[in-house]
Amino acid sequence: MRKAICIVSLVSFAIFFAPQAAAQSKKIEASNLPDHPFQADYPSGSQLTLHLRSGDVRVVGKDDKKVSVRVEAENIEKAREVRVVFERFEHSAELKVSGGPRDNLQIIVEVPKTTGLFVRMPAGQLEISDVTGDKDVQLHAGELILHVGDPADYSHVDASVITGGLEAPPFHEDHGGLFRSFSKSGNGKYRLHAHVGAGDLTLR
Repeated sequence: MRKAICIVSLVSFAIFFAPQAAAQSKKIEASNLPDHPFQADYPSGSQLTLHLRSGDVRVVGKDDKKVSVRVEAENIEKAREVRVVFERFEHSAELKVSGGPRDNLQIIVEVPKTTGLFVRMPAGQLEISDVTGDKDVQLHAGELILHVGDPADYSHVDASVITGGLEAPPFHEDHGGLFRSFSKSGNGKYRLHAHVGAGDLTLR
């Protein structure tokens, strides 16, 4: 009898919590971006994780409360192979961009202007501009250009390259060579972490 009650309780628990768990995550998948750019509603002030394919990528802050992805390419047929997976949780979201041609392709990701960013990308050129919020950005190899806005907005800043150049005029830093880095503290409310393995890191 006790075993039967336990089984009923577990089934009731699963039935009650399964819809809630499903409601906390919503996944959207899209491709054929040259003909149908991806777009999803997303509130300003939220946290967004970006896992980006290698290449030429621009992340731009916009006034719209949306996340969008579009591509510009010479080979439209191959560009249709770029794939987006957007998964939204209760207070955050994750965007993955993969596939498509290796060359002659630019990916433009637009996010709300006030967004906390966590970005990882293997290689290529990555530029982030017009975004206010925490930033945690790492590029394994290539060039990372990060527009920081007002330096006074940050409580902590750390930037590093293993090999290459590190320029950060807003923070009065300029380094080149091996294992270059700097860190600063301030009175702002945002945190900034930027790292490039091999290549160039510029904070503007």
